[in-house]
Amino acid sequence: MITDSPSKPFAYAPQTIRRAKIALSCSPFRLKLFQEMRNQSVPIQQIAEETGIKLGYVKKAFSESRIEDKLVWLINVGLLRREVDGQGLTDSFRLTPLGREIVAEWESKTEIPTATLINRLSHWLNRWLKLSL
Repeated sequence: MITDSPSKPFAYAPQTIRRAKIALSCSPFRLKLFQEMRNQSVPIQQIAEETGIKLGYVKKAFSESRIEDKLVWLINVGLLRREVDGQGLTDSFRLTPLGREIVAEWESKTEIPTATLINRLSHWLNRWLKLSL
């Protein structure tokens, strides 16, 4: 349901929110990254390799290409968007309104909730099917 009134936010379908939460829980990222993305765009160079660990953005170091793959999946799920400048897409990312909603809900936690085994399997299947189509 989309509304013209600025006081009423967009209402996401429960399955959309559930899928986004599972994707976030299965990601290698820490809540701190998404809290930063709420306020500003974060370039991929700050997330990849040892820099991402030092800044508290990732659980373990990944190359830029692996990080980009994982961030693009979160774009597909609806949590993130790529930042755009006057010349086109950049290498920076920000939260979407859906991402903001989930981060706000998890704000009181110190970390993203851990995904269950069933959630991990569901997430893997969603990604595999998306890549296979």
